[in-house]
Order: sequence, then C-alpha cells, then structure tokens
Amino acid sequence: MYLKKIDGPRAVTLPGGQVITRADLPEPGTKRWVASRKAAVVRAVAAGLLKKEAACKLYSISEEELDSWSNAVLRYGEAALKTTRLQKYRQL
Repeated sequence: MYLKKIDGPRAVTLPGGQVITRADLPEPGTKRWVASRKAAVVRAVAAGLLKKEAACKLYSISEEELDSWSNAVLRYGEAALKTTRLQKYRQL
C-alpha cells in the first residue's frame, strides 16, 4: 500500500479520546459549510492535525473566518457554528 507523503501527522487523538484523521476532514474545495464540517476543521487545527495556514489554503477560507469559527466554539460550543445560532450569539 502506498501512502502519500504529507506534512504533519496522519491522525491525532483529541482530549476526549476520539481519534481524527485526515480522512475525517471535509473535501478540499468545500462550498457548503455546515456546522459539522466547520467543527471538524476547528478540531483538526486545535489538535495539530493541520496547521492554520494550511487549513486556510486547503479550504480557501480566510484566517479571520477560521478564527471566528474557533472563537465561537471556545465561547459557546460547536452549536454556535450553526447559521441559525449566529444571530443569537452576535447579540450577546
């Protein structure tokens, strides 16, 4: 079996014991960002599976956008990434 050479780890273990791999991440070029895909990218960057710059380049998102996702998860949890919840959290 041939493994493509990549920078960084292929899998990491999250604090809760869950293992995430690059296969668990959304496809590059994703256009429709649902909360679960945003959360997967945020978890991967936080755990060191992807570097922040690499994630932004891979998914064509700005660093500010990724930072806003990360801040929302830190402050309110992954539910804050849902579009319908953004309005509520922005008012606080």
